[in-house]
Amino acid sequence: MARILITGGCGFIGSSLAFDLVRRGYEVTVVDNLSRRGSEVILPRLLAQGVEFHHVDVRNPEDLEKLKGCFSCLIECSAEPSVLSGAAGDQALYLLNVNLKGAVNSFEWARLRGVPVIFLSSSRVYPYDCLNACRYRETETRFEFIDGCPGVSPGGVSMEMPMDGVRSLYGATKLSAELILREYAVQYGLPAIINRCGVVAGPWQMARADQGVFTFWMARHYFKIPLQYIGFGGNGRQVRDLLHIEDLTDLLARQIAALIDRPSDFRGTVFNAGGSVRSSLSLREATEICRRITGNDIAVTARMDNRPSDMIWYVTDNGATGKTFGWDPRKSPEDILQDIFVWLKDNETLIQEIFV
Repeated sequence: MARILITGGCGFIGSSLAFDLVRRGYEVTVVDNLSRRGSEVILPRLLAQGVEFHHVDVRNPEDLEKLKGCFSCLIECSAEPSVLSGAAGDQALYLLNVNLKGAVNSFEWARLRGVPVIFLSSSRVYPYDCLNACRYRETETRFEFIDGCPGVSPGGVSMEMPMDGVRSLYGATKLSAELILREYAVQYGLPAIINRCGVVAGPWQMARADQGVFTFWMARHYFKIPLQYIGFGGNGRQVRDLLHIEDLTDLLARQIAALIDRPSDFRGTVFNAGGSVRSSLSLREATEICRRITGNDIAVTARMDNRPSDMIWYVTDNGATGKTFGWDPRKSPEDILQDIFVWLKDNETLIQEIFV
């Protein structure tokens, strides 16, 4: 039986992947420093499913050294996930230590043991200043891309987009970790896959305004808490695509199997992983769906100024990802928001304190 190690395993993506892999028959070990709110809810669920847990902070190499036994694959999910982290400078060093130093420590641990790596990077590696400078058409409910940047089309942002530009400190840590892992893969023959994930959403995401926006949007509607459209005119027409967590864990399971079966095929290979143009929403459109599903019509006010690193439009062009792994996102935006609503309703007492 293959044994999988997941860093950041009490986070949204890490824990969801752990549950999925257990169902597929894998032996799963997760590590986490339990610093994020919500991990106190996730950890008991993991233990109940037979997942092995170790209290590990990836910033400390000696913590990783405590892990015993052999592993078939490392999934590096640990991160400070907020794109606003470090924007004012107060959390810059923390962000660098978690997202870059922690990632490098994980890669070095894998190198010493010859363990293949899957790294969860971010669509935020693409320069937001270049995307915001493109031409857009403003419709009643959203901005639509026209032109203005190589590698970008109405079908989304491809990996051919030029990378020169500004991407936020968060995006810079993810891109830096990507570059280091690719060097590890080539220099040391370490099998590795890099996924540039767009917005991921679904049940058990303890979302905030700056991370997990669509789950946050549904939670605010469910608990009847006012919202704001921030920036770009304050009308909620900015667009992101969203990927259901089950579609992402399906992709990761396919990648694990491919890495174990054909490790020499992947030497730091980069893939986009997002909902695609078929699963894109503006905040304005998300509001209408949330109102319809919850039956709650909450106040949404306008704030005109943009926050640091905000994007007017981002949609993922998955490129070769589907062809390589026989994968395609299945869940629509309405499916995703409906699943989040059902989860909120079924677990209201358990999670209300986190969102309210």
